[in-house]
Amino acid sequence: MGSNSDNDNGFAAKPSSSSSSSSSQTLKPLTPHTARSLVDSVDAFLFDCDGVIWKGDKLIERVPEALRTLRSMGKKLFFVTNNSTKSRKQYTKKFSTLGLEVSEEEVFSSSFAAAMFLKLNKFPREKKVYVFGEEGIMEELKLAGFECLGGPEDGKKNITLKSNYHFDHDKNVGAVIVGLDHHINYYKIQYATLCIRENPGCLFIATNRDATGNLTDLQEWPGAGCMVATVCASTEKEPIVVGKPSTFMMDFLQERFQIETSRMCMVGDRLDTDILFGQNAGCKTLLVLSGSFKQHPPKFLCE
Repeated sequence: MGSNSDNDNGFAAKPSSSSSSSSSQTLKPLTPHTARSLVDSVDAFLFDCDGVIWKGDKLIERVPEALRTLRSMGKKLFFVTNNSTKSRKQYTKKFSTLGLEVSEEEVFSSSFAAAMFLKLNKFPREKKVYVFGEEGIMEELKLAGFECLGGPEDGKKNITLKSNYHFDHDKNVGAVIVGLDHHINYYKIQYATLCIRENPGCLFIATNRDATGNLTDLQEWPGAGCMVATVCASTEKEPIVVGKPSTFMMDFLQERFQIETSRMCMVGDRLDTDILFGQNAGCKTLLVLSGSFKQHPPKFLCE
């Protein structure tokens, strides 16, 4: 992530007001000169986490130095992650464990975004939320005052298919949230499917549609998009996506901190989520090669 040498650690994606396919974006290499110009032009940096700050539980090289330098220059830092397995409080603890001082107010996870989406859209308090995901979503929903079921507990449940077997589900579930789930099983798929198909007006919310993620330091793993695609197929419905590249989290962040998006820079390792998220919101963007983006662009153009 360093920018004090002429290397291939980062590429600045050309700003665009269009949400067209990220594969057509023109990128230019980050040099000491362009890095300084970028830093001077923004007040806040938004960082993805998996593949940018860490891989699994291992910090990416020179991240602590980069963050300390930006803070010493008076820049605001935010961490915007699509990984919904943890709550903001749990992410703050992970940062601390890795030796990074990050406050809960600086973390914006898709688990938090899902809870805030329901809260801001006045989801009825008497309705329940089924979680096809992990503890991060459950914790954020409870903090927001919503009753939820599912989550890790349903990862322990099995289905035995036999004659005259009827699978029961809670008819009072008004929303299903699907996120990254390390304990995906047939029970969860069926429960989510029945709620969405049979409960009138039930919302289908996806934390994100990332196909893969840097969940460990050595390889990529299936992402939340795999779980979301399963429920899309079984329900024949499309979800409301609250994570990147949707600008829902950006709108929330901007309203809370009153920073113009033109004075922000989104730093990420995925063109289809991180960079597109920044461009859709009108931010400057910086692509790093430490995570999911493996192939060097065949041609680099400076603006």
